[in-house]
Amino acid sequence: MKAVCWEGVNKLGIEQVPDPKILNEQDMIVKVTATVTCGSDLHLIGGYIPAMRSGDVIGHEFLGEVVETGPRVTRHKAGDRVVVCSFISCGRCWYCAHDEWSLCDNSNTNSGIAQAAWGYETGGVFGYSHAMGGFRGSHAEYVRVPFADYGAFTVPDGVDDESAVFASDAVPTGWMGADLGGVKPGDVVAVWGSGGVGQMAAQAAKLLGAGKVIVIDQLPDRLSMAERYAEAETINYADTDVQAELRERTGGRGPDVCIEAVGMEAHSPGPQFWYDQAKQQLRLQSDRPTAVREAIYACRKGGSVFVLGVFGGLVDKFPLGALMNKGLTMRGAQQHGQRYIPMLLGRIAAGELQTRHLATHVMPLDEAPRGYEMFKNKEDGCVRAVFRPGA
Repeated sequence: MKAVCWEGVNKLGIEQVPDPKILNEQDMIVKVTATVTCGSDLHLIGGYIPAMRSGDVIGHEFLGEVVETGPRVTRHKAGDRVVVCSFISCGRCWYCAHDEWSLCDNSNTNSGIAQAAWGYETGGVFGYSHAMGGFRGSHAEYVRVPFADYGAFTVPDGVDDESAVFASDAVPTGWMGADLGGVKPGDVVAVWGSGGVGQMAAQAAKLLGAGKVIVIDQLPDRLSMAERYAEAETINYADTDVQAELRERTGGRGPDVCIEAVGMEAHSPGPQFWYDQAKQQLRLQSDRPTAVREAIYACRKGGSVFVLGVFGGLVDKFPLGALMNKGLTMRGAQQHGQRYIPMLLGRIAAGELQTRHLATHVMPLDEAPRGYEMFKNKEDGCVRAVFRPGA
């Protein structure tokens, strides 16, 4: 079959790879009909995530048609249209039982790499390095889905592919940030980043009752989307002092909840960006924590900071003193998609959540390398590129 493969730093190619097969009784084979770029994929492509090998199939956000099921798959059958969570989870370990699905004990088949980096392994992820299990990704014609009864969800009739596919990752990730960040009715919520995840976090905050949502970015087209679809106020950080703006818009107190949806390649107009950039390129730190720092300083005393952006290792100049002395609660997680996806598909079907506008560029799988260039460089207003393997 045809697939998009990582061939080295900043190099993608379309390759022929073996078709997937049922390996375990709980597996399912899905014919991919739509698969999406994600900002965290750029970290892989740029060489910031270790344990990649030439020929690895990338991609983790997808939707498709079931073509074959293992003998112990009971919730799906051939012909079903399903969206698949990017994280692979067994459904039976302590973490899955406690709704912390991305921390699954049993799905990461290369647990030693993650243990060395973080002390414990996380769950496995489609197409996201051998540290996360080495599973083939979704930018392909077919994908093997382990633990299919727990990771795949039937798409409601009437919901088109370009809307439903984001329920695989962007929507539950954003919702989790607002939910576990503790958004309450009347709260002021600030979101750093207006890509797919940031926009979904903003919409989630509104639906959870936030009185005001403020989205921070430097791309006018994305900020306009946040205004239109999340009814958010916006700040262009290239034009103003974000800290001063947030104080002004919150009566001097600061946001109640700050959600970081940028990750390890954050930008800023100040000298701290060049400091972080130099240290990252020299591998003196693995991540650029610019947006995280800003969120911690901006958050009101006693408030909450939630980190949704992907970070891989170590950062410098972390404001631990601000975190402690201001009495902040700080959390972070990879998405617990299985906790949220059924509810979110229902909200998409009901028109409560708007997702289709994120699919700014739809193209055949053969054009994926070009699609990633557009996505990385924000060309032509690209928010997400959707690849259609059958096109």
